[in-house]
Amino acid sequence: MVTNKKKHSEKRPAKQGPPAVTPSPNKIGASTPYDFRGKNLTAYGGLLPVATMLEKLGFQRVVEETLTVKRVTRVMSMYQFVLAMVLALEVGFSRLDHLRLLGREPRLVGILKGFRLPPQCTFWRFLASLHLEIARQLLEVQRCMRERVWEAAGVRLQSVTLDTDTTVHTLFGQQMGARKGYNPQHKGKKSYQPILTFLAETREYLMGELHNGDRPSGAQIARHLERACAALPPGVKSVYARADSGFYCGEAVEAYERRGCQFIISARKTARLVEALKAAEWKPSPRTDADGQCEFRYEPEGWEKSYRFIALRYEKKPPPREAGEPEQYQLFETADYAYRVFVTNLKHAVDLLVWFYNQRAGAENLIKEANNDAGLAAYPSARWPMNCNHFQMAMLAYNLNCWLMLFNREEKARAEDLKHTTLATSRLRFLFLAAKIWRHGGRVGVSYSDHYPERRIFQRLMERLRAITVNPKGYAPVLAVALRS
Repeated sequence: MVTNKKKHSEKRPAKQGPPAVTPSPNKIGASTPYDFRGKNLTAYGGLLPVATMLEKLGFQRVVEETLTVKRVTRVMSMYQFVLAMVLALEVGFSRLDHLRLLGREPRLVGILKGFRLPPQCTFWRFLASLHLEIARQLLEVQRCMRERVWEAAGVRLQSVTLDTDTTVHTLFGQQMGARKGYNPQHKGKKSYQPILTFLAETREYLMGELHNGDRPSGAQIARHLERACAALPPGVKSVYARADSGFYCGEAVEAYERRGCQFIISARKTARLVEALKAAEWKPSPRTDADGQCEFRYEPEGWEKSYRFIALRYEKKPPPREAGEPEQYQLFETADYAYRVFVTNLKHAVDLLVWFYNQRAGAENLIKEANNDAGLAAYPSARWPMNCNHFQMAMLAYNLNCWLMLFNREEKARAEDLKHTTLATSRLRFLFLAAKIWRHGGRVGVSYSDHYPERRIFQRLMERLRAITVNPKGYAPVLAVALRS
């Protein structure tokens, strides 16, 4: 048989003609009719993966066994109240008054297995009835859920990095705990200064607490760091920690060493430390943006022993002279420098340690995301316990997005390549989905749009979440390749 090579090797040209049936476009204008007869329509169809994840991981049982709420609720159970407020924060309704806009939202009401939400005042009274210990118990709920997510999502990180930072929330009322302290944007205004610790690899919120406007003391910092290390999953073996100069104290260093953490902290430039910097042996720093670098052993006042200090110095440029101003000469010309100083127990080179510390700037972006997207700064009351409990609920809503992204990651992704999808972006991609809830033959289903651009990713996420199973040893991973550091 003779084979025509040209005929069987070249691709056939595609058909250039128009399709058989050309759909007409939907022309919407000022005279387009409208009505309110649509039923079971929702704008938050993306809550289905969130509800699936919580159901598969046993969130309801964890909440009911951990939280000790003495108030007897009637219209909804304690778990339904907590879940409603957390999901409202996840959707973007940061204030309790906004819950009236979700009163009969089919998706949210369907997850809560009710007919409608109670009025805003009922949520306010429930939140006011919670005692201060609930904030600590909500942290325990997140710790338990984190362990389950790591097991089911195949997260096997043996080395993690803790980024600890504070933020300033300006207050404009008479809130309990408000103080006049460090507030660069609104100087002289009362504020809160909450402390937060994040996992740099997964961007999860690990530990935090609402703090008054005063600068935290050394004992408070040490207590926070101890709790952050204790909240890590059991598979973590080595811990690295980074913190800014607000945590520069002997108690913080001792807390890190008790937990076996390798740390680097930005040091405050006291007069005694500046004298040590001037007397140090400086060398050129070709691998950083500084003019010089040095390292030395130094024991701050009140500390138990000396530690390794590394420093960079930058030569200050002289201020510009005005036109006609005579030049002032000095008898001995000396350069003026600005310094960056760090205390650490790491043994790496100076340039690598400075690069490692500079990555801590990502924590500030996570705090900004929590403030703007998760409703962290939207305090509901002037009462301190209410604000503390709302603080932990907001961070729980923030963690829901991080946990979903762990299930949604690529199969062969590594910890250093794992990209963070902010809560605002996740809402646009996966949460704000128009859907119709239908019921037929005793079954309830959800129909999404046929032109949803992320339908494959959405289907992959749902398949992974529905595949979560628990065995005697724990939750079986739904991804074949584990996430390792």
